[in-house]
Amino acid sequence: MHDQHHVAVLDFGSQYTQLIVRRVRELGYFAKLYAIEDFPDIGRPGAIILSGGPKSTSEADAPDLDFAKLMEFGVPVLGVCYGMQLLNIKFGGSVEASSRREYGPAELLVEASSGLYEGVSASSQVWMSHSDTVKIIPDGARVIARNQHGTPVSLQWSDCCFGIQFHPEVTHSHQGLKILNNFLSHAKDLLPFKIDDFKREMIESIRETVGTKQIVCGVSGGVDSTVLAVLLNEAGANVRAIFVDHGLMRKDEGDEVRANFARMGVPIETVDCAEQFLTALDGVDDPEQKRKIIGNLFIDVFWDSVGDAEMLAQGTLYPDVIESASNAKSKASKIKTHHNRVDRILELQAQGKVLEPLAELFKDEVRELGLALGIPADILNRHPFPGPGLAVRCPGVVNEERLRIIRDCDAIFIGKLKEHGWYDRVWQAYAGLVPVKTVGVKGDERSYEWAISLRAVVSEDAMTADWVELPYQLLRETSHRILNEVKGINRVLYDVSTKPPASIEWE
Repeated sequence: MHDQHHVAVLDFGSQYTQLIVRRVRELGYFAKLYAIEDFPDIGRPGAIILSGGPKSTSEADAPDLDFAKLMEFGVPVLGVCYGMQLLNIKFGGSVEASSRREYGPAELLVEASSGLYEGVSASSQVWMSHSDTVKIIPDGARVIARNQHGTPVSLQWSDCCFGIQFHPEVTHSHQGLKILNNFLSHAKDLLPFKIDDFKREMIESIRETVGTKQIVCGVSGGVDSTVLAVLLNEAGANVRAIFVDHGLMRKDEGDEVRANFARMGVPIETVDCAEQFLTALDGVDDPEQKRKIIGNLFIDVFWDSVGDAEMLAQGTLYPDVIESASNAKSKASKIKTHHNRVDRILELQAQGKVLEPLAELFKDEVRELGLALGIPADILNRHPFPGPGLAVRCPGVVNEERLRIIRDCDAIFIGKLKEHGWYDRVWQAYAGLVPVKTVGVKGDERSYEWAISLRAVVSEDAMTADWVELPYQLLRETSHRILNEVKGINRVLYDVSTKPPASIEWE
């Protein structure tokens, strides 16, 4: 899909490479990430970006690429950081170790306002991360920007071949998006990326691939699996959507999931197995062991319900694909054990029976697709919820009493966030049990009960997160209701930990 007229981003190993793809898409063009080994198979792109990377061009095992083939494409090329250094060498210049390693903010001083820097300030902040610098600039090339020390940090080797030593994709480069957009404006054959066009292409592809075969998918009520099920339904596929209710959901969530699918007109099958999961978890307090039990049992329950599936659909997203590609070339490596029976999946994949329609999209694009499919905004804006459910918000053993406490506290907290207009301003929020009893006073008597911790974070991708400065009044009202209404709690805490070092979830 979109092999022609897209932006090919070649991955030299930078921690920011995925961000380049995101930024290009934010600018309205389809971008795709390729490992250097896959360079011969990038189709016919409309523009090519060479990413940064941790290696030095002088190292024996430094990544390389076929320069003659790169030039054969005849499309605009942008080298970022390592990409710029490699291009300078390919054009006949040289690179050397810098006397000062640059990491962090630097000043960009533009010397040529045309080309990359049309409309960009003469001086602006950019973000550097390198220890080498260009030494010899080849004949025909020119310096188009320097840093505050006078060092060349941006080169132009030909009409449409540019290099920049900084990272335009990070927000610390204040005019980075403008610079990227200027580069893309040199590409003549790029087509705008519109989610409606993507939706039509996916529906056509699903119809062609699936035909009349029955296709099975698991649904949880989360954004990815919901959009997947609705997309398959919209394509007219013979789909079985299976909802495994493992009893570790939030308050009334099973009913809510069923009601949501009913109003979207997508039939789902519910497998109610709460007792089975609680029995399997009885007395287990080790976090990893709990996850393993839940994951394996979920797999068994799901596949017992599936029977002989002709095809399986998964809600794999593009970050999963990128992550797995960086870890291993095998497509199967992206399978998450707690969602899939690996041997069964591999067998179906080998037979071409696994469908992953969302595998080229980021999370925000999945939400856009959901809107294009007519999915109500309240469903698309649901906070993420972990696969093992409330078990990860219940340190120690999991039992019905503890789950009741967490559900009741969580429902009050989420209700208050919505009432005060904060739910959609938060990435994820929940109540987690602190399995420590503390002394309190209820009425005229001492109490000895649990504490509950409230957590609300903002994040872009869940890799990092910051706690939200919720209004004191919201927290006061939440605490008051919990302490008065939830039996077993006499203390309410608010978690002010960032990720890292803390994780978003407790376990």
